[in-house]
Amino acid sequence: MSLWPELSAILDVDMVQLMEGEITPNKPDSGNIDKVRFYVCPTCGNILVSTGSASILCCGRKLEQILPTDSSDAIKITVEEIDTDYFVTFDHPMAKEHYISFVAYIKSDRVFLNRLYPEQSPTCRFPLTKGGKLYVYCIKHGLVVYSDIRQARFRNEL
Repeated sequence: MSLWPELSAILDVDMVQLMEGEITPNKPDSGNIDKVRFYVCPTCGNILVSTGSASILCCGRKLEQILPTDSSDAIKITVEEIDTDYFVTFDHPMAKEHYISFVAYIKSDRVFLNRLYPEQSPTCRFPLTKGGKLYVYCIKHGLVVYSDIRQARFRNEL
């Protein structure tokens, strides 16, 4: 019989860190939402977000932070301003083997996250707040960041 699970519960420490013999506390969160980090579980597809360093586990595995790639040409976006929202359309496949998993818009102290699914229309809406960053995660191309949503092609420019 293993004592690890009980010891982990008593000490309120992750069992993996306990077994590694090293518990590393994170530095206090600076509160800067610009340092947001994304994690995606390869087993269940769970999307996790942190605003600072974190040890993220899902389905029994430690997840690594998804780092932005230089694939902005792979995901073409078009933005329309409709009422009080940005309406974002993606020219991208949405097949089961190749699709956009999530889109996040980050501005100031807010994270707006839209989860997308295979065979769904590749569109989403975000509150009209200028100057935010748009994060798009494709299961094949990885995470692409648009540092300002205004970098996107607006519908009236087409």
